[in-house]
Amino acid sequence: MSFTRLLSVHLNDGHFMPMLGFGTSAPRKVAMSNVEEAVQVAIDVGYRHIDSAYLYLNEEAIGQAIRKKIANGTVKRKDIFYTTKLWGTFSRPELVQRGLELSLQKLQLSYVNLYLIHYPVSLQPGKEFIPMDSQGKIIFDTVDLCSTWEAMEKCKNTGLAKSIGVSNFNRRQLEMILNKPGLKYKPVCNQVECHPYLNQSKLLEYCKSKDIVMTGYAALGSDPGKEWVKTDNPVLLEDPVLNAIAEKHRRTPAQVALRYQLQRGVVVLAKSFTEKRIKKNFQICDFQLTPEDMKTIDGLNKNMSYFENVSSLFCCQH
Repeated sequence: MSFTRLLSVHLNDGHFMPMLGFGTSAPRKVAMSNVEEAVQVAIDVGYRHIDSAYLYLNEEAIGQAIRKKIANGTVKRKDIFYTTKLWGTFSRPELVQRGLELSLQKLQLSYVNLYLIHYPVSLQPGKEFIPMDSQGKIIFDTVDLCSTWEAMEKCKNTGLAKSIGVSNFNRRQLEMILNKPGLKYKPVCNQVECHPYLNQSKLLEYCKSKDIVMTGYAALGSDPGKEWVKTDNPVLLEDPVLNAIAEKHRRTPAQVALRYQLQRGVVVLAKSFTEKRIKKNFQICDFQLTPEDMKTIDGLNKNMSYFENVSSLFCCQH
């Protein structure tokens, strides 16, 4: 049995999603050639779940990496689980499919495996990612999230997206979709910031109760080099408790942080642009954290977000 099948979760629409994914959001200073190379390395190492977004501005490079690996016989398209996300400027129902088509054009792929609403926030349509007025304030758009969701359902019906879900939604926002009259498809997943300092235990419990998979990004903390990350937060991978558990298992703190999520039933995104770390982060299937380890890591929760700047802009409190 393949590693991917062993570590896959069954989604509520019948598809399977690999529980360990390769995240690709990066500071703007990371060259596209580095992104392409990292994705190729990740596929060679064994990653079959690649996560990106229209916002990340790197889908051409990712598409190129995937197509190269298909061309040289490393993988077939059906082996790769690819996720992209609908940006807020495409929230109007008539723009939702266009947002996906733009990603597919960049990727040069015919479908994505998962299409997520990136944030539960609508922005004024146009070329600017964050539209601003003359006072430097964000220009929001008034769109009913339920109508955006109906357009997402159409993307699934057309086959452009195999599955659909959401990202950065809190319980109230999820309930709005789940209670929508005439709902055709439930979100298969909710992708949120999740790590030992922000373990999202209540949201995880709620998602599980509704058969919605939770996917965790920033699982290793986050790069302070990113424009939207707070620089004064403690560094997760330097945490003494995490390091003590890592030492006990002869593992890296990153491997422990990733393993922690898998054992909680969270699909986890590991991100690195360094070959050695990409390989290390993949090696989390041959050890087990004890119940005591899990409880200790649970105790590290501080409800602390690395993305408070983004959260405050978009009111995404979980």
